[in-house]
Amino acid sequence: MSQISNLKKMENKKIIKGGEFLVKETSFKDIFIPEEFNEEQNMMAQMCYDFVDAKVLPNIDALDKHDRELLLKLLKEAGEQGLLGVSVPEEYEGFGQNTVTSMRVAEAMGGSFSYVVAFSAHTGIGTLPILYYGNEEQKKKYLPKLASGEYIGAYCLTEPGAGSDANSGKSKAILSEDGTYYTLNGVKMWITNGGIADLHIVFAKINDDKNLSAFIVESSWDGVTIGADEEKMGIRGSSTVQVYYEDVKVPAENLLGERNEGFKIALNILNLGRLKLGGSTVGASKAVATSAVKYANERKQFKTPISQFGAIKHKLAEMVIRTFAAESIMYRVSQNVDDKIQEHIANGMDKGKASMEGLRQYAVEAAIAKVYGSETLDYVVDEGVQIYGGMGYSAETDVERAYRDARINRIFEGTNEINRMVMVGELLKRAFKGEIDVLGPAMEVGKELMGIPDFGDTTQDYFELKKKALKNFKKAILMVAGAAAQKYQDKLQQEQELLFAVADMLMLTYASESFMLRVEKIQDMKGEDKVELLKLMLDVYFYDVAAAIKKFGDDAVNSFAEGNERMGMLMGMKRFTKVDGVNVIAARRKIANKIIEDNKYPF
Repeated sequence: MSQISNLKKMENKKIIKGGEFLVKETSFKDIFIPEEFNEEQNMMAQMCYDFVDAKVLPNIDALDKHDRELLLKLLKEAGEQGLLGVSVPEEYEGFGQNTVTSMRVAEAMGGSFSYVVAFSAHTGIGTLPILYYGNEEQKKKYLPKLASGEYIGAYCLTEPGAGSDANSGKSKAILSEDGTYYTLNGVKMWITNGGIADLHIVFAKINDDKNLSAFIVESSWDGVTIGADEEKMGIRGSSTVQVYYEDVKVPAENLLGERNEGFKIALNILNLGRLKLGGSTVGASKAVATSAVKYANERKQFKTPISQFGAIKHKLAEMVIRTFAAESIMYRVSQNVDDKIQEHIANGMDKGKASMEGLRQYAVEAAIAKVYGSETLDYVVDEGVQIYGGMGYSAETDVERAYRDARINRIFEGTNEINRMVMVGELLKRAFKGEIDVLGPAMEVGKELMGIPDFGDTTQDYFELKKKALKNFKKAILMVAGAAAQKYQDKLQQEQELLFAVADMLMLTYASESFMLRVEKIQDMKGEDKVELLKLMLDVYFYDVAAAIKKFGDDAVNSFAEGNERMGMLMGMKRFTKVDGVNVIAARRKIANKIIEDNKYPF
């Protein structure tokens, strides 16, 4: 597509900046929803589902026993079917698909337990650093092998003394006097695919540099030693090892990107990893919800299927509601990234750089997708075990494995605590730089607190009322964040508990908006009669979110405000989180009846 036609296509969409959802309203016309998947995207997803059912699930017990040869075989078979090259451009023997399609694949693989960890590590952080930061020679040499499965990739960042603070790593690369190679020394830990990988993306500091650089290292080279597989709580089927580099000679041409650029590469690739993880957790949530309802329909107590009991209906309905919200977030962000990439390309930017800039732009939303998706999955697997009862605690059931496997997702790709800091920190950084106008809206909220409350017109239509509630949720965030920033100024980053409260308000507001826009778009596409149940789900969600935002907001205000300021802000918080009452019991029963009737996750 030419640059001119790309620009014309972009003109029809209003693309808001990352984090700008807090201060700008989004139209449902400008987002992507799963109901819009095209035939090719659905076909690729079906290929993944078929592969998981036929190849992975029958072998999952063997994989959990650290069968490296089997894991390698299954990854190579995925490569033979083209599943490893979804994001790799056609000129490097891949499918060249966009972010939305790669997330569709991540979701479809999400129900494969630990296999999805190996698959995602290879296709994401093991391959894409070369695509986005490699030079043409590196791309031609390595990408076709990674896309086909001839080579398996791993990402080697974490060290025994450097986890969340990645730039403090001790691994060092000394450039030879003639400048032809680097001598690499260091230890990396928690390396996914480390036991089977042919290619490592390794981060180390060159000589006495302050920042990391990145290198492409082949595991067959002298001096590379692979440790034994770690014994883990979950994801036992993925290979997780320590890797030792002792005087490894890395050719100078295997420096990835520019010198000192490694930390930047690591951060940008983590944005992608977070988004992909959001995709796989959605797939896993759907799989566990399906497993739970099937068991609930079969299991009888007091001569009645347990799916007919209100307590079980509550759990099933909540699984569906939260998973639907997580899915809405993920595909909204994915399309945002694609739109921004296309905008950059249309303006003449190289595709690799455009892709990284697109991901960087939506770092806030990627962090939200990761945290919300992983915590949704944790809820779903926990309630899944509860629905199974004693059987859920037995290793004979898949829900027991799902429960253990899910826990790592709150640690992967930056802990959820780190990601909460990213949400607020990145947003405030952009506000201080003037990239997003947060100060103006925050001042307006301050003036509103001093005025007479506007109770509005209660005769507005359904979505107008929801949008009004959303605006108020955003006002609550602006009120707290603005006052906290004013009080603590450059020391705000030290108030982690306060920032976590703001992050949760931000995340729940974004989830609510994504949920609402999806339902509104489905109504526009299919008609009002097709969204009756979805509106019930949305009602329950807004009702619960309003209460949660109020609690987080009150906790934040009480942590730093005093006297009249505190009283005024608490009154404002109550006003901004006021929504109409909902009969959540009746609503959840109707929602549960849908999943019970379908005997699977229904959307």
